[in-house]
Amino acid sequence: MTTYPSAKKAIAIILLSFVSFQLLAQQAGLQPYAPSAAEMANAYQLSTKLDTALRNIPTNNDLIPFWKKDGSAFWYKKNLPNRTWEYYYVDAATGKRKAAFDNNKLAENIEKITGKKQNPLKLQFAELYFADQGNTAKLKIQDKWYELNLSDYSLVDTKDTTIYRYDAKRPLQQSRSRWQRNRESRKSPDGKNEILIKGGNIFVVDLVTKAETQLSTDGNADKPYGEFAWSPDGKNIVAYKIDPKETKKVHYVLSSVPGTTRGELKSRAYAQPGDDFTAYQPYVFNVTAKTAIKVDADPIDFFGAPELHWRDNNSRYYTYEKVDRGHQRFRVIEVDVLTGKTKNIIDEKTKTFIYERRIYTHYLPKTNEILWTSEQDGWQHLYLVNGITGKQTLVTKGNWVVRDIDSVDVVKRQIWFRANGMNAGEDPYFIHYYRIGFDGKGLVNLTPEKGNHILSFSPDRKYYIDTYSQVNVPPVSELRLTASTKKVSEIEHGQTDVYLATGVKLPEVFVTKGRDGVTDIWGIVCFPSKMDPNKTYPVIENIYAGPHDSFVPKSFLPASEMQSIAELGFIVVQIDGMGTANRSKAFHDVCWKNIADAGFPDRILWMKAMAVKYPNADISRVGIYGTSAGGQSSTGALLFHPEFYKAAVSACGCHDNRIDKQWWNEQWMGYPVGPHYGEQSNITNAAKLQGNLFLIVGEADENVPPESTYRLADALIKANKDFDILSIPGMGHSDGGIYGRRRKRDFFVKHLLHAEPPNPNLSK
Repeated sequence: MTTYPSAKKAIAIILLSFVSFQLLAQQAGLQPYAPSAAEMANAYQLSTKLDTALRNIPTNNDLIPFWKKDGSAFWYKKNLPNRTWEYYYVDAATGKRKAAFDNNKLAENIEKITGKKQNPLKLQFAELYFADQGNTAKLKIQDKWYELNLSDYSLVDTKDTTIYRYDAKRPLQQSRSRWQRNRESRKSPDGKNEILIKGGNIFVVDLVTKAETQLSTDGNADKPYGEFAWSPDGKNIVAYKIDPKETKKVHYVLSSVPGTTRGELKSRAYAQPGDDFTAYQPYVFNVTAKTAIKVDADPIDFFGAPELHWRDNNSRYYTYEKVDRGHQRFRVIEVDVLTGKTKNIIDEKTKTFIYERRIYTHYLPKTNEILWTSEQDGWQHLYLVNGITGKQTLVTKGNWVVRDIDSVDVVKRQIWFRANGMNAGEDPYFIHYYRIGFDGKGLVNLTPEKGNHILSFSPDRKYYIDTYSQVNVPPVSELRLTASTKKVSEIEHGQTDVYLATGVKLPEVFVTKGRDGVTDIWGIVCFPSKMDPNKTYPVIENIYAGPHDSFVPKSFLPASEMQSIAELGFIVVQIDGMGTANRSKAFHDVCWKNIADAGFPDRILWMKAMAVKYPNADISRVGIYGTSAGGQSSTGALLFHPEFYKAAVSACGCHDNRIDKQWWNEQWMGYPVGPHYGEQSNITNAAKLQGNLFLIVGEADENVPPESTYRLADALIKANKDFDILSIPGMGHSDGGIYGRRRKRDFFVKHLLHAEPPNPNLSK
């Protein structure tokens, strides 16, 4: 497994080379872009116009098909410029596409029956379903159903409202989250008895005689029994003795509720790192013998009572999943209901963390097998586990990542899944779709073309639609045969001409080595459309370094806030540094108890290398902005890396991981809460602030408590530090909305361009 040098060593390397990078632009004879007030006002106007023009051109990055029940055809809505659209009908066997109907004729007849003017390019249907060979259709318009004859466009009222509804975007099989409660059923499998909890104890009630049989005696209101499940044969009940803990509350005040003269206090339960959790001790109760056996296992103090998985046609053994608090151990535990004895079928341990939300398990009771994903070999891969012996067989392998499972075909013993990083010569974050046998053989790439893919199947899975693109390559949608992956036809093929005609520069992809000198770090660059080749421009980084994912866009992106900011005279970048997900385990482990790292050594090296390729990038004037975890990181940039970052805008940041939500922070910062939490806190380190900082917070944030930002402000004030702060009444977890985003731009214009943004207080 790759190991990485310390952040301090990487930063030392950066500092040694910093002066030489600053001299590059001077040697090239480039001058800093320094707009006048009039030029700045014009740039704001042009930015708004370009942003509006781009957002009025649809990307169609995802084609959503509506299939006929027999899978012979589908229709879809294609978005057109200026928020208009049209409908197409595709015959699956031939791949031939045609207009689903004559928009003008249909609009004319809809007008006749509704009495309301219709725009032919904005026809709206609550429901639409094609029958026959696309010659008739059922429409729901304004809560009324009609049958449409596509020969003459006549619309007739119909009482037959049955249509086939199929969501092609929904996974064939959806896995159940470990965070969901156990599926309780009070009634026994034969329907003759029912579980009753009374006085904290568990009873069984005969539904015919109403006789009650008490199974436990030591329960009470403070520590009751509950969260129960029947064995398949109805002879035993698995239940838990519960040690409940109240979740502590956080509060905020709504300052500006209309019609009031007082602030309104809002409170809610909110678990923070280190808080106590309710514990569940499992027991097995035999209904006939009236016996209770305490299961030989520690209480479950994380996630609550789990789902039980029984062996096929066997009510003696069940398994359940347990994630230990601290996220360093995951088990599938088997219980013998006759003895209460347990054994571990899967027992994974790690010195860093197990990413719980990425664990996939699929139980195959008929063969006593479990499909499971793990990073134990250094990459997220699929394993086939013998559900009795625990023997593991690696199904997928290689330096790439299994991202998600679409479905499992038990009969063919195949797994359909998404992955990234398998295809050589392309961005390792691009998602592709595959199928593979349980034995690890017969791997098929359903999406062979270069790009980031979105895939959906026909109802019978005979066909699929593959849409793929890159940030600067428009989407292509193809209809393919599932069995052979052969392309039937190309349905849509986007063009860049309409975007380039606006004057925009499409984002560019840039790759360089990270702190270890080996690992590729990927990012994108957005340039001003009117960039003067003889001038240099400040660089602004859009940061989100949450360890739960990767964040640099991969699909076609002609319009974005980054591009809109770039138009004011900046070069705007976004990067996935080490510590984020979707690469190797070692790449991800950088974040362990180390959220403050945020991949900064990689990000800074990336921008240094980017400035060599693009000498118009002035890395002596670097700003950074982010929201939520990005708000934490952007402030951290000025606290921990002031030699590089000069200005930051931080919205609703989780500035101290002890204040933020329990599940997210303990996953990456670990449990128990140690001194490293405080050592990495922006609040603890507030006195280190250099550069210009702008804090934004919504007073009604229910994701990250607003006091996270207010406590940072308090610490900055006590340290006699200057900063700006904007608290927005009534706003939740946000970057500040339209107002906050405008103020963010103004802040960077003032502190990086040293120019005056337009003053909205002056009358026009």
